[in-house]
Amino acid sequence: MKNKIIVLIFLMLGNFLSAQNTNMGLPNPDKQKPTLEFHALNQVWLRANQSNPGTTVLLDAANQTVDLGLRRTRFQVFGEVAPKVFLYFQAGQNNVNRMTNLNGNRKSTFFIHDALCEYAAVENKLKLGGGLTIANGLSRFSQPNISSILALDVPVFAQATVDQTDQFSRKLSAIARGQIRHWDYRIVMSDPFPIQSNGNTAPALGNNATFATKGHHWQQQAILTYQFFEQEQHLTPYMPGTYLGSKKVWNISVGGIYQKNATWSLQSNGPNAPADTLYHPLLLGCVESFLDMPINASLGNAIHAYLGYFYTNYGTNYLKYNGIMNPANGMSQSGLATDAGGQYGNAYPMFGTGHVWHAQVAYLLPKDFLGKESAHGKLQCYATATGSQYARLNSKQLVIGSLGVNWHMPGNRSKITVDLSNRPAVVLYNSNSFTVTRKNAFTLQYQINI
Repeated sequence: MKNKIIVLIFLMLGNFLSAQNTNMGLPNPDKQKPTLEFHALNQVWLRANQSNPGTTVLLDAANQTVDLGLRRTRFQVFGEVAPKVFLYFQAGQNNVNRMTNLNGNRKSTFFIHDALCEYAAVENKLKLGGGLTIANGLSRFSQPNISSILALDVPVFAQATVDQTDQFSRKLSAIARGQIRHWDYRIVMSDPFPIQSNGNTAPALGNNATFATKGHHWQQQAILTYQFFEQEQHLTPYMPGTYLGSKKVWNISVGGIYQKNATWSLQSNGPNAPADTLYHPLLLGCVESFLDMPINASLGNAIHAYLGYFYTNYGTNYLKYNGIMNPANGMSQSGLATDAGGQYGNAYPMFGTGHVWHAQVAYLLPKDFLGKESAHGKLQCYATATGSQYARLNSKQLVIGSLGVNWHMPGNRSKITVDLSNRPAVVLYNSNSFTVTRKNAFTLQYQINI
């Protein structure tokens, strides 16, 4: 019932925005009508996945799976509701497939993502705001614009506390952001959610760092970007994945996140003495370069390149598995490490204390490669790679790669993506020993954005 009410509210807002003949019943001394926009997006995945060793689906062994799911479904309302006043709402659901809330209620996945209020104190140079928002430090991929994702998906590891102490990368935050000549900045003070409210039982306090269930501290974030050519969009806090040759952009950014006593672990004092509880700060940093620009305006082709280095310190031997829209729900093997999360299906060590790099390149083919663009759309080829070295895995280099093609259909409101990815399947045991094999996944995506 709650989900139906939320959807009804957004539909009513959509009708209101189309008409734009009311001011929500509020006095408006400036007699300026709201300039709001309504958008909707849906991403559907059809996927064939080679399972991690020992994977089960509803207690049956599953060496491979085929599943259909909704990666993201979103509704947005945003715009200037009064002079210098910006309002942004987003609601939706993520990762809905046959495994959704298996032991709960599959209908309870629709929730508020963003509820942000901002005031342009000095035009675009200084915007002050607060609410539930994805505005983050660290990286552009910590606040990605999902409608313009380059590859099949964003590098989710850059959403560093996703669904641990945030709400799908959104946090209750006070923000200041702006653009001054070539500089783009954002400063964020976040009040993180306790790990106890993420819907899962928090791991027991042990030798490896996990998010602490005792104590609470605010989180400080910042990112500073130098823009060599054109400025990027600054209407919302979201950062585009690709401009498809519509802008000439080359940026270099430095970002970071810090939170005092975010995680904890036990330190042994010998067999006959009680262990000490140690608290660890969350300290994350990134240096990245983002390039997206046309090659030949008359041909309509364009290039894209990104390279980023991430320092990720969550505390002693922190490690967290994650499987995007995981198609499985169990493992038949025994003796597995449990504090790092489920290792079944398509999960792999996505977050951890160590070092990570991410690279991606793409080429947008000439606009008439398929024939007349207005009739057939255009193609974009891409390749991505992510390498991690996490302390708990003896700093072994683990690389995930993907190759794919986007068909941006006529009108640029929908696209089809074909993606082939290869990942390390890491089986981690309580003894901290581990094995690594390689697994593939093939995904067909259809995205509509209006």
